[in-house]
Amino acid sequence: MPTPTDSVIRAWNRLHRWPAGTWLFSRLLGVMVPYTGTIGAHIRELAPGYCRATLRDRRKVRQHLGSVHAVALVNLGEVTSGLAMYMALPPGVRGIVTRLSAEYFKKARGLLTAEARVTVPVVTEPVEHAVEARIADASGEMVCRVSAVWRLESRREGPGAQ
Repeated sequence: MPTPTDSVIRAWNRLHRWPAGTWLFSRLLGVMVPYTGTIGAHIRELAPGYCRATLRDRRKVRQHLGSVHAVALVNLGEVTSGLAMYMALPPGVRGIVTRLSAEYFKKARGLLTAEARVTVPVVTEPVEHAVEARIADASGEMVCRVSAVWRLESRREGPGAQ
């Protein structure tokens, strides 16, 4: 039985090669994961263990001081790190975020780019694994680092498995 993760991966594999395919995938992701869709991030690259996404600076994601809101940055970091992780998970392993933290280095303005890289450990028993997403502004300066800690475990087989 396909998982929601399988649906996301299948959608990327089907759409990303087409003109405007990454934009369409990003909108579809927002439908599949509604809260993620609230910031309007654009998934630019996605491969096993890697994700690059961008976020345009616009009124919808700003706070009252004129820069991108801290929670929008966390949302961008979480989706970027999460997609990198999901693309790298081997068959039979599932994961869920158990902790999320962020460090902010400067005001986030202009086009922002988030990148995450992950290597999944061998999972023979439940394990926690940290994934980091770095968010930089157009000049390449890091504005925020988001860390997501994942609990990884083997999927159970047979009746009652989730």
